[in-house]
Amino acid sequence: MGKLVVVVGPSGVGKTTLVNMLSRLGQFSTAYEEHHERPFQVLFNQNKQYGLANQMDYLILRAEQEKELRLSDRVGLIDGGLDLDYHGFTRLFHARGWLSDAEFDLCRRFYELTRQLLPPPDLIVHLTAGEEVLRARLAARRRINIASAEDTVVFNHFLIDWLMSVPSGRLVSLDVSTEEKEFHSSMAMIINRLEGLDPHDLSSTI
Repeated sequence: MGKLVVVVGPSGVGKTTLVNMLSRLGQFSTAYEEHHERPFQVLFNQNKQYGLANQMDYLILRAEQEKELRLSDRVGLIDGGLDLDYHGFTRLFHARGWLSDAEFDLCRRFYELTRQLLPPPDLIVHLTAGEEVLRARLAARRRINIASAEDTVVFNHFLIDWLMSVPSGRLVSLDVSTEEKEFHSSMAMIINRLEGLDPHDLSSTI
């Protein structure tokens, strides 16, 4: 089974950009959020009653992507991923009232069962940036922004709550506030960390 690297962080921090840059090295199989291809993303942006359908669609998509990437003979690389979609976005939407308690519990049950069936990521790359940096990057994006700059504090609270349970051997945190758009520094650190992974030293759970 191949290794899996996930890049996590708040909206606008540069997850997709970093994955794109790493993919050019030719040693990764990649998967993306697929904003434009998702059937409920636009509907949810227009009507929050589609919150459950949108989240379940993303959780299923991420599980499917992880399964596929693990079958590759190259390292799998994904922007966001199953854990971020649950611990970040699903919890945020519940906090915002876009998912009822029962709907959130349905997402939780699916996530926990799926994570039991699929191994956790071998490496989690956590990207951070200052609030003004994130605000500027979100404003410049040409796609649907479900989570706004105002959601960042709440989102990061949920994200950190999850990451605190991740073994240090599986986690690298990078402040990319001043990183150039090619992400050269971050890419070098990720490659170095990935080459140093020893599966026998890693915890089996996240």
